[in-house]
Amino acid sequence: MTGLQIKTLLVTAASALALAACGSAEVASPGEGDFGNGGGTPPTNPGNPGAPGTPAASCPTGLIDVGLVGGATLRACQLPATIEGNLTLADVAGTVYVIAGGTQVGRDLGVSGNLPTGVRGQLNIEPGVVLMAAGNGDYLLINRGSQIFAQGTATNPIIFTSRQDIDGSTSDVSQQQWGGIVLAGRAPQANCDLTQAEPVCTGTVEGTNAGFGGNVPADNSGILRYVQVRYSGFVVGNNNELQALTLAGVGSGTTVEYFQSYNSSDDGIEIFGGNVNLKHIVINGADDDGLDTDTGWRGGAQFGIVTQRDIATSSSRSAGFEFSSAPTTVPLASRYVSQPKISNFTLVGRRAPSLDAHTVAHFDQGTDSTVINSVFTNGPGAASSCLDIADPDTATSTPVFTSVFMSCASPYRPANTARTQPIFTSGTGNTANGTSTLTAPAGATIANQLLTFINGANETGVTAVDARTVYNWFETTTYIGAVRNAQDTWWAGWTCGLQAGSSCQY
Repeated sequence: MTGLQIKTLLVTAASALALAACGSAEVASPGEGDFGNGGGTPPTNPGNPGAPGTPAASCPTGLIDVGLVGGATLRACQLPATIEGNLTLADVAGTVYVIAGGTQVGRDLGVSGNLPTGVRGQLNIEPGVVLMAAGNGDYLLINRGSQIFAQGTATNPIIFTSRQDIDGSTSDVSQQQWGGIVLAGRAPQANCDLTQAEPVCTGTVEGTNAGFGGNVPADNSGILRYVQVRYSGFVVGNNNELQALTLAGVGSGTTVEYFQSYNSSDDGIEIFGGNVNLKHIVINGADDDGLDTDTGWRGGAQFGIVTQRDIATSSSRSAGFEFSSAPTTVPLASRYVSQPKISNFTLVGRRAPSLDAHTVAHFDQGTDSTVINSVFTNGPGAASSCLDIADPDTATSTPVFTSVFMSCASPYRPANTARTQPIFTSGTGNTANGTSTLTAPAGATIANQLLTFINGANETGVTAVDARTVYNWFETTTYIGAVRNAQDTWWAGWTCGLQAGSSCQY
């Protein structure tokens, strides 16, 4: 996602669209739900024949029974529009949980945590739970002061997906079938005015009263661990989209690890300010950027695989990284720049019509980033450049690269070579014109993607730096890239599409 302003994430019209997609809104009795397909009548598409065959007899207390899906193999149990207090979603055989419209956890408690209109909510999700969204504009929002604890396991991840996936009508190029997950926290961000008693931050979520940002760097929005988000991303308006995961003012007390975004029509993950850290991230097939950061993110990310779509329909200027911060209208001296710390990422770009059209890693204004022990590459025959530093204010926000190995048709985007090349070559242990020896895992099933992310001899030959000397939160590594070798399988088991027998179709 491009643009320098915090994007308005959600609007009432999108909620109305999502509700319309769900059929009628009345509460249905068990077995007689109206889910937009003629009550309890199974949809015409029989769904995945391998799905569980017997739907649950009823929904858990407090949820709305909206009928059967997946070829009448699953009972659809809809979450409340607003979750106040604690709600736990258990892994119940024959049950899929439904996000319809704008589903909120709690009501915004504000910067202080004591906003009178705020209410705390907590959503707990057990391993193996599957949640589906009913329509394009559906999303899950965790408000400031509330939390989500979605804790899957390496063998039993939590899956957020679309109704089309549950009904068996998705493919390797499906996307834009629902909104995504939004976490709003109270950590600092560039566009939040903290001079007021209860600041109003630019980018308050429209259609709700949820703001984001504050002055609590260690704010805790909960845990996302061993989680997949499939087929997300929805365009609400111009420069106003939802992606698989939005982290807005999220603090370092929040845990985001072992997280996969698959086929988002916008970004895989977008971070607006905050201090949240990420570890063991997989982003496959984002139509826009893989990891997009804005408005002063000051956290770290370690161990990340980003593979972009290798098809002509992808956005021509999409990138594996798209980093930016405060608008250029803010004076340099007072700019709250982003300070992202990145270690052990492998970015695999896509083919493009020209070297200027697509860059694997793009660094824009206000980004004082540090990137170490990483690999930027693209596929064979790709007309793509590896690196673009577009920020004219390099005196105050200059990226630093150490032990970064690049292998692209061109190391630098031609339009900005004069700015980019000196910055990259001034680093230590960098390779501008390497030859990729990355390999793909055996049995990977995602079509139209270059799934080459396992280190080969050339990547292994690069001397890594101790990541903990750059950022204490990082783990010490002795190698570059996300995946050390074929025996390094942190990405396997909990993801979809990256190994034999693990399709991303339900």
